[in-house]
Amino acid sequence: MGNAANTFKPEHFINRELSWLEFNQRVLDEAMDPGNPLLERVKFFCITSSNLDEFFEVRVAGLKQQMESDVVERSTDGMTATEAFRAVTKRVRSMVENQYTCWQQQLLPALAENGIRFLNFPDLDSSDVAWVEEYYRAQVRPVLTPLALDPAHPFPQLLNKSLNIIVRLEMLRAGEMLRHLAVVQVPRVLPRLVRLPRDNGGQDYIFLGALIGHYLADIFPGTRILGFWHFRVTRNSELYIDEEETANLLKAVENELHNRRKGDAVRLEVEKDCPADLRNALLGTLKLTEEDLYIIDGPLNPTRLMAIYEGDHSPELRDPPFVAPVAAALREHQDLFAAIRERDILLHHPYETFDSVVRFLEQAAADPRVLAIKQTLYRTGGDSRIVGALMNAVQNGKQVTAVVELRARFDEANNIQWARQLEEAGVHVVYGLVGYKIHAKMCLVVRRDEDRIRRYLHLATGNYNPTTARLYTDIGLLSCRAGLGEDATNLFNLLTGISQFQATRKMLVAPFELHDRMLSLIQREAVNARKGLPARIIARMNALVDREMIEALYEASQAGVKIDLIVRGICCLRPQLTGISDNITVRSIVDRFLEHSRIIYFENACQPEIFVGSADWMPRNFYRRIEVVFPIEDGNLRERVITELLALPLQDNLKARIMRSDGSYHRSRPERGETPHRSQMEFIARTLQDTARKKTGPKSKYPRVKLAPRPNALKK
Repeated sequence: MGNAANTFKPEHFINRELSWLEFNQRVLDEAMDPGNPLLERVKFFCITSSNLDEFFEVRVAGLKQQMESDVVERSTDGMTATEAFRAVTKRVRSMVENQYTCWQQQLLPALAENGIRFLNFPDLDSSDVAWVEEYYRAQVRPVLTPLALDPAHPFPQLLNKSLNIIVRLEMLRAGEMLRHLAVVQVPRVLPRLVRLPRDNGGQDYIFLGALIGHYLADIFPGTRILGFWHFRVTRNSELYIDEEETANLLKAVENELHNRRKGDAVRLEVEKDCPADLRNALLGTLKLTEEDLYIIDGPLNPTRLMAIYEGDHSPELRDPPFVAPVAAALREHQDLFAAIRERDILLHHPYETFDSVVRFLEQAAADPRVLAIKQTLYRTGGDSRIVGALMNAVQNGKQVTAVVELRARFDEANNIQWARQLEEAGVHVVYGLVGYKIHAKMCLVVRRDEDRIRRYLHLATGNYNPTTARLYTDIGLLSCRAGLGEDATNLFNLLTGISQFQATRKMLVAPFELHDRMLSLIQREAVNARKGLPARIIARMNALVDREMIEALYEASQAGVKIDLIVRGICCLRPQLTGISDNITVRSIVDRFLEHSRIIYFENACQPEIFVGSADWMPRNFYRRIEVVFPIEDGNLRERVITELLALPLQDNLKARIMRSDGSYHRSRPERGETPHRSQMEFIARTLQDTARKKTGPKSKYPRVKLAPRPNALKK
């Protein structure tokens, strides 16, 4: 890469944690946008908090560990861990303030106007009070445990992200009035929002924490309650497993899951009116400082507000319903294997149903011609159809292998459960390679066709999870190309057996070759640009962190390559730096669905090459995970990727945010006379129109879009 190490300085890179916080701000912006339906705004408000929880559990916890270590290093952007922690703290405080201002001044009043109210005890009439009292006696009181705080009762080990109440009370003892403190844990087994009975279908709620607070005297009899305040602790949730020293990975992960709930505290959230002495006492007990304290003006665990989003009600407060149809290429085919033999099939979720993937597995499980199924499972979710198909395949006499990743963060318990069920059903379950997470999305079906044994593949950017497939944008490929089948066979042999990595024909596999191949493809574009040949790169991904990739993109930009990056989340590259990245634009789309596809386009002197896969451009994906990136070789599918899956997001001027060189983002807006474009809604509109149109019907009003040299929104 030439003298890049000497050319590019820390100020040419953005701090990873701060970049992630900018992404979460974009999520919060959707909650603050009055143009979105009200319940969709509530959803984004909840996601903002859920994202922050994980950020503290993993990233802030990591920064704290670095600060406590003896090693002092600077990250690519030049910050030490302490400097990054302070910058993160400042940014999070601003975000949390904006978030709860949004709740108090926008969402809460708007919900009340639409018949969704959160009541306190003074707001309840006598019938409500009677109902709440009965609910408390029957449902709540039996599971409450009052915990005194005194020399005989040390501070309890509070679970990660649990909601708790600290109580100040006094009691007469030996003629003297003594003050005490106690803690009551708000039970996780009960709904955090208690819905009051309403004959008219109205939605009135009372928070479980407020309900418990009202009845504290009942569980502390003989005392006088002076006050109570809610608080919440976030803990380090990273798993620490030494695979080299572990004989049973499943058991080790299971044991570590118990420790996660009791990791070191990294954040304390308290109600805004909690007295300073109690805040300080909690900080001291948890070994935290003022920097770790967040004073909250509203519900301490907003993720539980998703309860008002769920359920069959208030369609006028939501996005219009959308049920994904079967992909056009599969609509007329009952036999999926016959359809795949005709041509490669591209699936674009959630605009085309993921049920086609489930059907592929279910057909393979039932088909007497199928000999074997091999599958990777990273995040399986709670839907049993994928796992059920694998178990049915065993019952039908097929050889079935599942490579289950036990360490998929926050899905470990789920995956352990499925792994055990698969093993009990007779599936051969393996956990991959020591030292690497198996993040590849791959299913291989071996079938004895009439002419020969053929290998059918499903490769994808997203998980085998039918639930998230309705919420995430992802791409899948169904193919029986011999080169892809041979690569998949060799990779499964590597994952399940003992062998050296064999060079692939078509796939690019991390950690063995993906990084070097991507670098060489970027450098090829730079060489073409210097020769005056057409050169362009378009990359759509979730995160761009890897320093060498960023430097290669900088060098390509300097060579004259036009580079458009569509990066949903973290982006450590700075676009539009004079003399460094003048030819690079970065945009992020946050909309109804979570952008999750990874697509890389290389112009290749008018012979475009397109790669799709499971890997973002981060060191962990390149070096610490098994990832699969595969080419789109069918000409029609390549054209579809270019003219739809890349061109439409690049045209988006309603939900796209354009990144400035300082790392901030501004919302793209149509210029005067320019047509508004919202890419996700256009994908939906195209899909619905194609579904309604018969094969002999009129031509679609949505022709394929030419990939513009430079969309106007990117010229700003």
